[in-house]
Amino acid sequence: MSSPLNDRLSASQNAEADVLLLQRALGRESVTGNEANFAALLIDEMTDIGLDPGRGDFLPGRPNVWGQKTGSGDGPTLMFVGHTDTVHVRGWAEKWAGAAREDPFGAPVIDGKIWGRGACDLKGGICAALAAVRLLNQAGIQLKGSVSFAFIGDEESGEPGTGVSSGAADLVRRVKAGQIATPDFAVYVEPTRLDVYTAQIGFFIAEITIAGKSAYFGTPEKGVDALKATHQVLSAIWRHEEDLAAGPKHDLVGASNILVTDINGGGYIAVPGECRLSLIRKLRPGEDLEDTARAFEDAVNCSDLQDGITVNITYPAGRDHSLGGSPVEIDSDYPDAVALGACVQEAFGRRGEIGGAPYWSENPFLVDQIGCPAVYCAPGDISVAHTFEECISVEEYLAAIRAFALFMVRYCGTID
Repeated sequence: MSSPLNDRLSASQNAEADVLLLQRALGRESVTGNEANFAALLIDEMTDIGLDPGRGDFLPGRPNVWGQKTGSGDGPTLMFVGHTDTVHVRGWAEKWAGAAREDPFGAPVIDGKIWGRGACDLKGGICAALAAVRLLNQAGIQLKGSVSFAFIGDEESGEPGTGVSSGAADLVRRVKAGQIATPDFAVYVEPTRLDVYTAQIGFFIAEITIAGKSAYFGTPEKGVDALKATHQVLSAIWRHEEDLAAGPKHDLVGASNILVTDINGGGYIAVPGECRLSLIRKLRPGEDLEDTARAFEDAVNCSDLQDGITVNITYPAGRDHSLGGSPVEIDSDYPDAVALGACVQEAFGRRGEIGGAPYWSENPFLVDQIGCPAVYCAPGDISVAHTFEECISVEEYLAAIRAFALFMVRYCGTID
């Protein structure tokens, strides 16, 4: 059932301006490393709605942007967080050559959806949060508490030398230093189709080098076959994966698992002297990265490998932890998470269910490092992120604006 507040917000919403905001955002290419291009637009937009934005580089030429709508009374601080970078667009124009979607930054509206790189991951969420403040201004609603925003770079991990959450680490430093107010609750705007995710997986990526000794094919006895050893290592990994799949399951994100993602090796008419493989290990909330890495190494090293074989394991994708990204959760019945879901349901007529993120993003920095309860919630479908099909429903995006505005009012309170 719609409330008078929701009716008031619906009547005040300027859908055309909201769509144009997202189209302008998509028009600013911000592939990881080029966050400044989008940050400049965000500063303009935040200034226009009275947020008094700040900006600071987390790496030279790569800024974070933040701002706050300060409340007029004694109330809590709600923060919206999102990453400004997107994945690359290599192959996009070729995929859509001659079609309206050809320009990945053109942001056309086709069949009720806005197309372009970053539409769902996650400029739709960023724009929905900013447009919600504008909607409150248009509706003449003054908050008691404060709403803050932190838009950070370096979340995506597709470009060489980038994608290690340097922006999130910088945000934590600034909060601890008092430069940015510590929020009481945070919404990270990764796409959830407007459900509310109170839990997320963790991960580590392992790169394994299996080294033996190459030898001419006619004298194989002089070599040590790394490819045969790799077969043994893979068998051990898959046995370990079977144990994980049969083990404990999390109510929202399921069981832990391992996925081997790449293998390369061999020799030219010779005994293979070296093989390399990569894999990713999913962690359930409650699992510890160091413990899981140790158990993984024990499983690999128990293989009965031939003398002369060496196995080296590295972990190249450190995030909030040197080994990878930590899993995290808050209570699935956490009152503010449930309240946000109720606002989505009221504004959209559906969604707002409590769930778990099948991806890793940066809430561990908020929950574990500054003690702020945080959820994921935003328009958009994660299944089309990073693909040539990336788009976002206009209806869902506009509903997200109303839902976020409702939640800002109910979380922060009003002075009237």
